[in-house]
Amino acid sequence: MPHHEPVGGRRRTASVPDLVAAARDGQVRAIARLISFVEDESPLLREVMAALAPHTGRAQVVGLTGSPGVGKSTTTNALVAELRRAGRRVGVLAVDPSSPFSGGALLGDRIRMQDHADDDGVYIRSMASRGHLGGLSWSTPQAIRVLDAAGFDVVLVETVGVGQSEVEIAAQADSTIVLLAPGMGDGIQAAKAGILEIGDLYVVNKADRDGADQVRRDLRGMLSLAERRDGAWRQPILKISAARAEGLDEVVVELGRHHDFLRESGELLRRRTRRARQEVEAIAVAELRRRWADVGRHGALEGLATDVAGGALDPYRAADALLAAHAGAEG
Repeated sequence: MPHHEPVGGRRRTASVPDLVAAARDGQVRAIARLISFVEDESPLLREVMAALAPHTGRAQVVGLTGSPGVGKSTTTNALVAELRRAGRRVGVLAVDPSSPFSGGALLGDRIRMQDHADDDGVYIRSMASRGHLGGLSWSTPQAIRVLDAAGFDVVLVETVGVGQSEVEIAAQADSTIVLLAPGMGDGIQAAKAGILEIGDLYVVNKADRDGADQVRRDLRGMLSLAERRDGAWRQPILKISAARAEGLDEVVVELGRHHDFLRESGELLRRRTRRARQEVEAIAVAELRRRWADVGRHGALEGLATDVAGGALDPYRAADALLAAHAGAEG
C-alpha cells in the first residue's frame, strides 16, 4: 500500500505522480489503487487520467464475451497462459455489469488467480460497474487505460453478466472474441444477441463434445448471410478445448492477424476514436447529471407544474423555463 504520513492530523497518501510511476514500473498495489480510483469515482481521477494519457494506446484490447456456461473463465485462464508463452504481459478485467454483489466475477477471479498468482506478468481484476455515473462506458475504458499505461501488451476484458451490457463491454475492445459451446442453443442466441455484429473471432469451446461441428456450421451459415464490404475482415471460426488447453495457439495467432489488419486498414484508429467519443460523451453527461441533480427541487417547479396541470402551459415549454431558471440560479 502507498506510504502514509500524518499531515496536520490527516493521513496523506502517495501522490498521483508517484502512483502512476509505480504502476508503470509494474507495482501491483499501485495498479490496484489506480483502478480503485476509477471504481470509487475518486476526486483524484481527473489528475490520474491526465497523468496516464501520454502512456496509453500501446496495448491490444481484447473483449471476450458469450453466454453463461460456455466457459469464459476457463478460456480466459487458458488464453492468458498462451499469451504468456508468447512473451506478452497480460492484464485482465472481469467486468460484471449486472450487480456489484454478484459472485460471478469474484469466483472466476479466484480460480484464475490460482494459476497466475505468482506471475508478475499477469494482473487480474474483478469489476462491478452498476451504479457508476455513465455506466460501463464511463468506468471500463478508464480501467483499461490504467492497465495500458502500466505496460501490459494485451488487456483482456471478460464479461460476466449477460444481455445488452455484454455488447457494450465488447464495444470497448479492439478485437472481440465471441465464445460459443455445443448444447446451449448458441445458434439461436447468436441471432438474438446480435453477436454477429460484434464478433471479430468466433471460438467454439468444448470442441471435444458432440455438436461442436454443428455449432461451427450454423455459425458459418449465418456469417455467410451478412453483408460484407470489399476488403472487410473475414471472421475466423475456431474450435478449442479450454479445459485441455487445446487450440489456444490458433486464437493468439488470429488475434495477431486481426490487430495487424486493424492497424493497416486504419480501422484501429477509427474504433479507438469512436470509443473515445463515447467515453467523452459519457463523462460529460455524468457531469451534467451531477450539476443538475437538484433541478427538481428548484422553487419555480411548483408553479410551472400547476400551469401544466391547468393547461396554461405545455410540458416542453415548462421544462425549458425550469432549465433556464436553474441555469440562472447557478450563474
